[in-house]
Amino acid sequence: MKILIVGSGGREHALAWKAAQSALASEVLVAPGNAGTARETKVRNCPVEATDITALIGLARRERVDLTIVGPEAPLVAGIVDRFTEEGLACLGPTAAAARLEGSKSFAKAFLSRHGIPTARHETFTDVAAVTRYLKDHPGAHVVKADGLASGKGVVVAEDAAAALAAATSMLNGEFGEAGRRIVIEERLMGVEASFIVLADGQDYVAFPTSEDHKRRDDGDLGPNTGGMGAFSPASAVDAALEGQIRREIIEPTLRGLRADGHHYRGFLYAGLMLTADGPKVLEYNCRFGDPETQPIMMRLRSDLVALAHAAVRGELAGATLEIDPQPALCVVLAARGYPAAPRSGDAIIGLDAADPKTKVFHAGTCETGGQVRSCGGRVLGVTGLGTTLEEARAHVYRRLGTIALEGGIYRNDIGRRPYGARS
Repeated sequence: MKILIVGSGGREHALAWKAAQSALASEVLVAPGNAGTARETKVRNCPVEATDITALIGLARRERVDLTIVGPEAPLVAGIVDRFTEEGLACLGPTAAAARLEGSKSFAKAFLSRHGIPTARHETFTDVAAVTRYLKDHPGAHVVKADGLASGKGVVVAEDAAAALAAATSMLNGEFGEAGRRIVIEERLMGVEASFIVLADGQDYVAFPTSEDHKRRDDGDLGPNTGGMGAFSPASAVDAALEGQIRREIIEPTLRGLRADGHHYRGFLYAGLMLTADGPKVLEYNCRFGDPETQPIMMRLRSDLVALAHAAVRGELAGATLEIDPQPALCVVLAARGYPAAPRSGDAIIGLDAADPKTKVFHAGTCETGGQVRSCGGRVLGVTGLGTTLEEARAHVYRRLGTIALEGGIYRNDIGRRPYGARS
């Protein structure tokens, strides 16, 4: 089979790397890919942007692609699966209608309420005056979210009503363009966050190992929100009993609710959860694999990713199981100077060719010019490792990070060492 991976980040590098290991895959194409995917065995980059659906259809036809796996959210929300299906091309992912779970926070919140799935108390707004009135009646901490896609950055945790009003005003006045013309304000939940990702075929599903990511840029969960500065798997706070509860109370009602609403969801579904004293609650849905959660999960996945994806797109996941490496995995993101507000590009990256069987360096924002790999995005690399313990995995990763040089590059020193307790 010839496989096409759509996207250019660390998630797509990890998916391409794992897909290329499949005995079913003759070749893996990545559109557009990055400097890391270009170096993988059986993998070839194709210069087509992830949002150019017409060009992607042309690429799939020319290359006789058997299965397309979509990495980022933007093409899913734009209807890539609908378009590919109309052309008779197999494409793993939800339809545009189902992808509104990620494409619109207000749609997702209405879905959660309609189907009785636990989430935070919330309201939707389109003007500052209404926000002002609401916050007068609801003092305290809130979370303010842009309704549309904002590359993982349209969320502000506000400690008080004044901070919430400032964030809401900025969004409604155009900070995130059209994505912020409508906002959701919700109560701030306290607990521990976890990511629960499944692959669904419209009826059945398989669950990947749990994971946890670190969204804030700086050590101690400080600084601005980002697309993610690191992740580890499994999530330390999720035991077998809690995983069963998450499946019963969140994942299965979500898939049933989608079917009841006329959406036979096929693809990856990511539930971002807060594990509160009252049980797990949904913070958000993503309609694709997380980034950087994909990196440690793919390191642990022993099952054939291509076989799983092929079964999901054909509605044949019933009875499928996953084989997972019992060792924990951890990923630390190396970001460019100025990330996330104004990341610098064009800096040389030194030390990528060092051999280290304990780690894998996944590229995210990289490009190659004249034989030199350079930064060309905010999150540049995701150094990922396995270990017999999480602490051992951390040691492998930070040792490898110490051999890589990127001028002005930044990374957190506390990934996997989050103090568990009340937080949001």
